Amino acid sequence: MTVRTRFAPSPTGLLHIGGARTALFNYLFSRHHGGQFLLRIEDTDRARSTDQAVQVILDGLAWLGLTPDEPPLFQSTRAARHAEVAHALLAAGRAYRCYASAEELRVMREQALKEGRPPRYDGRWRDRDPAEAPADVAPAIRLKAPRDGETVVEDLVQGSVRVANAELDDMIILRSDGTPTYLHAVVVDDHDMAITHVIRGDDHLTNTFRQVQIYQAMGWEMPRFAHIPLIHGADGAKLSKRHGAVSVLEFREQGFLPEAVCNYLLRLGWGHGDAEILSREEAIRLFDLDGVGRGAARMDYAKLTHLNAVWLRAGDDARLAEDVMARLAGQSGLVLDAAARARILALMPALKERARTLVELAESAAFLARPPPLPMNEKAQALLDAPGARAMLGEVAQTLAAAAFTPAALHDALRGFAEAHGKKLGEVAQPLRAALTGATTSPPIDATLAALGREETLARLTAALG
Repeated sequence: MTVRTRFAPSPTGLLHIGGARTALFNYLFSRHHGGQFLLRIEDTDRARSTDQAVQVILDGLAWLGLTPDEPPLFQSTRAARHAEVAHALLAAGRAYRCYASAEELRVMREQALKEGRPPRYDGRWRDRDPAEAPADVAPAIRLKAPRDGETVVEDLVQGSVRVANAELDDMIILRSDGTPTYLHAVVVDDHDMAITHVIRGDDHLTNTFRQVQIYQAMGWEMPRFAHIPLIHGADGAKLSKRHGAVSVLEFREQGFLPEAVCNYLLRLGWGHGDAEILSREEAIRLFDLDGVGRGAARMDYAKLTHLNAVWLRAGDDARLAEDVMARLAGQSGLVLDAAARARILALMPALKERARTLVELAESAAFLARPPPLPMNEKAQALLDAPGARAMLGEVAQTLAAAAFTPAALHDALRGFAEAHGKKLGEVAQPLRAALTGATTSPPIDATLAALGREETLARLTAALG
């Protein structure tokens, strides 16, 4: 058996972080077992499904590196197949036509609620003679569900779960207008796609009992089910916008790396000993469903941010430099040419040590692309305006003009200058930093000087000294 999993989102909104984790678990499980990962867009709700939402799903999965092994399947293209199976069940006596009107169903629901019963269909057309059918009512097709015994699901995460069949009514599989219901379409699609494992949120567990009955009615082999707990906020409530970002692309905009997000989502409800920082290759090697817990996971944005900083420090400098250039592209007052790119790349080893997100990284690197004269923040301006600061920097400029522009040589030159003038190194470095960056914080001054280069350093000093 070739393991085949699927991620099956509805394109009615954003790609939620919970959906992204479901996609990740499906992807890793299929890869761990040498199988295939598929994508199905469940767009049967045509009123709410949009092309924009489809693109958001595709963009989010691409950003996370969760590439399906086959082109996406759009559920809306398979309505004829869904109807075909419904009629096959009808012909086999496993389904029946229901002529109950909308008014009858409304009265049925109201009566059940009045009597304190769950609002279920009462089966009035289950065994009724079709000859009694009203001529002016288009029928729906309902599954003839078993009334006795239990429906049991041996879930790979939740264990053995069961429901009394008396608690389930005869569900509609084909509406009176000929369109399939969601629960029916999902079963037909999973069967036709040869899905072997259905891994999804545990909010689908109640749906599974009804879907199992369709598999049984058709005599189809069932996939194995694994229902994973949902993600909650830190307060234990269902994750929502009030907790912070919940859309995958929001995390991208906020400067998180896809590998950090995937690493965090992997550890959100799954564990393998003390393993915390896991590459994609390690995740594929280690992931299996026996490591998924049954309790709801809680989103911890501080932990995600910490993990992102770890991945940033380990990131490829050239890739990070390109990310920074792209983020700076929308800012005014910058010159994003080859020289700026070279400076950002040169200083990246020091810049990434101080940043937690790509947004912070871009902010800290922006001075490298800003032409002189630089705008000064209040603290930097105060350093330059201090008595004797500009005179000292004029002498520092002469020292730097004669120095080799490597971090080690620059460090020695500045230390020698400070000692010769009876100053601490910081008393020299801080005004110099202000003149070169427009701020009072930056990576080490020797690395900053080396990244700027001799010509740019002297040009910035000249501009700052007026």
